[in-house]
Amino acid sequence: MTSRRRPGRPVQGGALDLFGGELFHATEAAGASRADAPVDPPPAVSEHPAGSVYDETGPAFPGASAESAVAVGTLTQTAKDLLEGALFPLWVRGEITDFKRHRNGHWYFCLRDGDAQVKCVVWSRDTRSIPASPDDGMQLAAFGQLSVYAARGEMQFIVRRMEAEGEGLWRKALDATIQRLTADGLLAPERKRRLPRYPRQVAVITSGSGAAFHDVVSVMKRRAPGVRVVLVPAAVQGPLATRELVAALEQVGRWGQADAVIFGRGGGGREDLWAFNDEAVARALAACPIPTISAVGHEIDTSVCDLVADLRAATPSAAAELAVGSYDDAAAELRRAAQRLAGAVDTRLAAARERFGGAGRLLSHRGTRLVERRRTRMQALAGRLDALSPLATLARGFAVARTGDGRTAASIHQLGAGTPFDLLLRDGRVRAVAGESQPGTPESFLGPAEGAS
Repeated sequence: MTSRRRPGRPVQGGALDLFGGELFHATEAAGASRADAPVDPPPAVSEHPAGSVYDETGPAFPGASAESAVAVGTLTQTAKDLLEGALFPLWVRGEITDFKRHRNGHWYFCLRDGDAQVKCVVWSRDTRSIPASPDDGMQLAAFGQLSVYAARGEMQFIVRRMEAEGEGLWRKALDATIQRLTADGLLAPERKRRLPRYPRQVAVITSGSGAAFHDVVSVMKRRAPGVRVVLVPAAVQGPLATRELVAALEQVGRWGQADAVIFGRGGGGREDLWAFNDEAVARALAACPIPTISAVGHEIDTSVCDLVADLRAATPSAAAELAVGSYDDAAAELRRAAQRLAGAVDTRLAAARERFGGAGRLLSHRGTRLVERRRTRMQALAGRLDALSPLATLARGFAVARTGDGRTAASIHQLGAGTPFDLLLRDGRVRAVAGESQPGTPESFLGPAEGAS
């Protein structure tokens, strides 16, 4: 449909070769007929500025007669070349109507105001540079080239860029991206990861030539000189930014040696920061296996990556402060912790001494009471044993007979007549010889007087 316009060539009379050479071919074909059969030019031709050319070419002038009629394709293509050559690309403001998205990726719509309208097209290759498709009724400014669709002879405005009033297209694209990421749970607070307090290596994904990386390094050197900072360079704006940012995140994930990732750039305009609102970049950031800090633009800027990252920082310098703890702060915290620990140990020791002292006193008291109870019990047992002792029986006036071999005689059968034995009394021993034995109970041999004695 498009073609490169060939510049017109001057001919006699100052006219231009508007039909790409057909004028010269026609005059050559006419040959001598021009001189032999002069014909008056049609009024429309004679009044045209190029009428002097007709004076020389006669009816062979393209389109001047039925014999020299031009093809429809030639006409529309010439109109296309003339229109594109006469008007340079420009901005046009109007209202969107009849927007249609073709299956091949092209956009078709009309741009109109109160006086007129023009058909517009955005080729699929140019839609990538527009944040979102417009909606009917949206007021916007479109940048492009007025042209002719030669196959149909229709004038159309070929749009390459769009700027809606306010934040129209940008806000629409941003809201649609956030809605899809939210539906997939990538903005949920519970998926946010905690960053290590004292990382050993921090990866920084940003432009190698920008100020953001130098700001991060400066803060790192001041707060934690021992932390290694690794730059993963990527374009942060322009047509290559989206692809390079995704590739950088995937590279850091495959490397796996970083403890945290700072992802971002310094401030800029809306278009400069737009790569960090790209859905593919946001999903790559969410898929990164390492905790991430997003630091895009300045504090007033909030990008989709800020919402997806585990932590958001206002600036790259603030991200560096959040990524690493200060060695000075850590030393001061250790000193405070040591003081708290020493105080806690002293408190615990004092409490233990008090507790052990009380336990000792209680143990001593209980031991004393236990000993007293045991002594009382032993005394009672001793009294009972003493009451049951044969010696106590002897003290009450009884005697014990023992045979010559020292055994106690418990029966008369052990002491036959003439058998010597010992009679043990309370205060001594009497040697005796058994006489006649009389069987019976002890009570039968004790009379009242004897029992009383």
